[in-house]
Amino acid sequence: MSLSLDDALPETRAARRAFDRAHEFESACFIHDEARSRLIARLDLVRLVPTVAVDLGCATGRGAAALAARYPAARVLGVDSSLGMLRAAAAGAGEPVRVVGGDAAALPLRGGSVELVLANLVLPWCRPERLFAEAARVLTDGGALLFATLGPDSLQEVRAAFAAVDDRIHVHAAFDMHDLGDLALAAGLAEPVLDVDRIEVTYADVAGLVRDLRAVGAVNVAGGRRRSLTGRRRWGRFVERLPVGPDGRFAVTVELILGQAWGRGPVARPQAGSSEIRVPIERIRRR
Repeated sequence: MSLSLDDALPETRAARRAFDRAHEFESACFIHDEARSRLIARLDLVRLVPTVAVDLGCATGRGAAALAARYPAARVLGVDSSLGMLRAAAAGAGEPVRVVGGDAAALPLRGGSVELVLANLVLPWCRPERLFAEAARVLTDGGALLFATLGPDSLQEVRAAFAAVDDRIHVHAAFDMHDLGDLALAAGLAEPVLDVDRIEVTYADVAGLVRDLRAVGAVNVAGGRRRSLTGRRRWGRFVERLPVGPDGRFAVTVELILGQAWGRGPVARPQAGSSEIRVPIERIRRR
């Protein structure tokens, strides 16, 4: 089956609806918490004292609250496109944080108005070149973007098991660390630095994995996904092909990419289609 990049990546509206329904987000956001703690630790090396800091894709506001605690004199904004997440952030982030509705590809912020953007696991849900271009536009000269995202080896066990069942997309594509660095540079950011780590999460059964993914809104909303129900027979064949250890548990891989890049001062918002960068789909869909 021939696939386009839009087939392999999430549909924006479908992803937003999934997060609107993620009412149990905080019960299963342990990967988000781990990634956030690593990003916050990196702020010791960045050594910024921002007057305006943004938690982009703020979800329930934990990142925004951490930024407000670290920089009590800063104006901290929690930005998200999901109304459900914005409501949760407004309730949980606390008084110092202002919650703002906005899309990562079109931030409701002036150019050159922000010294720090924290983007924790929002890149898997949008086109990275568009997020990077908006970060480059809103950051001051010397401002910093810190981000965490998922690499193409994430959930490779699930992808491989489904590949033996049908040829549809069941796990979203993800960009390689090196491609992300190139996209950041092309978008106008400076000196991107990225590194990768792998986390193994084990489950007693598939139901536990599905429960966690649904809780954090990480359901399959790829453009090329199967639109009909998977079916009991196909699902059973998928479960049979998951690798199970001697203890009866199975493990899934999370490839965690952490990065930072620097602003060069305000740049013009790119015209629609002018900043598109093509990455071959073979580069982002590892087998």
